[in-house]
Amino acid sequence: MDISAFIRHVPDYPHPGILFYDITPLLASPEAFGSVTDQMADAARPLRPTVIVAPEARGFLLAAPLAQRLGIGLVPIRKPGKLPCAVFSASYDLEYGSNTLCMHKDALHAGDRALIVDDVLATGGTAEAMLHLIRQSGADVAGCCMLMELDALKGRRLLEGIPLSVLLHV
Repeated sequence: MDISAFIRHVPDYPHPGILFYDITPLLASPEAFGSVTDQMADAARPLRPTVIVAPEARGFLLAAPLAQRLGIGLVPIRKPGKLPCAVFSASYDLEYGSNTLCMHKDALHAGDRALIVDDVLATGGTAEAMLHLIRQSGADVAGCCMLMELDALKGRRLLEGIPLSVLLHV
């Protein structure tokens, strides 16, 4: 199945000069969404993750069915003020600004093998921040599974040495 046919391109969103890759059509197709989840599960199994770590909001949409398919838990990574307990936090840069991510301090433990799941690998800042959060907790990074990679932005350079699976290069 050509999953690229289910990704809508939206120019100048959320800022002028940014090309946004909208996965809404993918999510609306049970066949395409199921295919993506199956492909991500196939890529993840050899990494032997014990938990998935995913950022809001689009990362959650891919990570939840993947966690269920793999029979493992899911740790939500949120923006500041969205989690009710003590958190680790990490700041990072985006193509068009900066942000901070937070994770409950008790979400991961030594011995956990965390798989980072997200929709897009662009500059790598979000993934790098999640690496930092995972390592702060004492857990290990099993690898990363991404739906898409924006190759021109070279985000994978921040993930050197981390197993990385990408379904679609754009």
